[in-house]
Amino acid sequence: MGANPEASPTGALVELENLEKFFPLTRTATEFFKGEKRRAIHAVDGVSLTLMPGETLGLIGESGSGKTTLGWVVARLHDPTGGTLKFGGEDILDITGDDLRHWRHNVQVVFQDPVGSLDPRLKVWQIVGEPLRAQNVADRDWARHAASRIRRRYNEGIRKREEKLRREWEEGAAERQKLPAAEQARLLQEHQKALAERPPPPVIPKIPVPKRIRRSEVRARVQEALPTVGLPPDCLDQYPHEFSGGGRQRLSLARALIVNPKLVVLDEPTSALDVAVQAQILNRLVELQRDRGFAFLLITHNVAAVRYVADRVAVMYLGRVVEVGSVRQVLEHPIHPYTKALLAAVPVADATRRRTRFKIGGDVPSLVNPPPGCRFAARCPFVIPRCHEEYPPLREIPAAPGQLVSCHRAEEVIDIAPSSLLTTEPTKTPEPAAAS
Repeated sequence: MGANPEASPTGALVELENLEKFFPLTRTATEFFKGEKRRAIHAVDGVSLTLMPGETLGLIGESGSGKTTLGWVVARLHDPTGGTLKFGGEDILDITGDDLRHWRHNVQVVFQDPVGSLDPRLKVWQIVGEPLRAQNVADRDWARHAASRIRRRYNEGIRKREEKLRREWEEGAAERQKLPAAEQARLLQEHQKALAERPPPPVIPKIPVPKRIRRSEVRARVQEALPTVGLPPDCLDQYPHEFSGGGRQRLSLARALIVNPKLVVLDEPTSALDVAVQAQILNRLVELQRDRGFAFLLITHNVAAVRYVADRVAVMYLGRVVEVGSVRQVLEHPIHPYTKALLAAVPVADATRRRTRFKIGGDVPSLVNPPPGCRFAARCPFVIPRCHEEYPPLREIPAAPGQLVSCHRAEEVIDIAPSSLLTTEPTKTPEPAAAS
């Protein structure tokens, strides 16, 4: 399966439309005997986004907002509950088996915890080279079974076409009863003729089976890939515990880039690193993207990293995207109240901030039974009754072209600064000591 970005009418590499991912909960005994419907956690609930080739999209939001789940769905590590997911203009939700394994080299993931994602029993060349060997096996199976796969798709297309014709015939039964008998006979003859028609058989190309990759080739490829992420090429036989936190994160990055993907999902790539190492990792990501043209989906809490690396940013809250736009638009002129609150909570090196308190209160709604209206309504300081009844769709307002926001009062709150959501407590004057 090719997944060519040029095949997409919009030129987008990734297109999400109303994407959903629900995690069903186990029913209790009471719910089972009462016949109640199984509840589910709405981790991702109706997300629509696009990602262009060579672009970096930052995904920010507080913990539990569904950022990591969305990244895993894009990489097909989770199967979505609903919606559409297109990669290079092709729907990848229907592909399984050999096709899915062959497609996986297009999207790779750098996981949040490098210690947990690196096998401590394997050496560097085995860890980084494992995707090469796995993809080689997948490509060999894909090429070997090409003929049977093409025939299966051909038969599946015929079956779906016949089901569609029969469904349309049954739906139009009431209208045909009103027609003369001769007309009904003519329509029946045309329907039977359409069912009997078959598209021409597919042409089965001869796809050469790739050679089995050898151990020496894997070591050579890994030795070439390590310097691209800032690691020395002579560390092939070392183990993950011999590296620092930044070194392990570089190993994870090398493992993701070894198969030359089109999209890399970065899940908190700098969360467990100090500031100096964070800067080194981010600089390396920028250089790799400039040299090879990767697209990055950057999932992080670090607003400074998004400001430095990303081209666009999307803000998620409780499974839904509330604001999308360029980095400068969203981070310097936020519109949605949740985005303003998120930026107001960013730590600042200021001693007076010790007396600063947040104006945002209330409880976070449950993802098992989300409210019908805006999910931030229970905590929003600008809430109106309409916010509890109707969910605001993502829309563009005239005052901020190119910036999408999900808020009923976007035009009214656009000029409110994030700092207005903070309040400073007055300094308490110490009471004089009581006379003895």
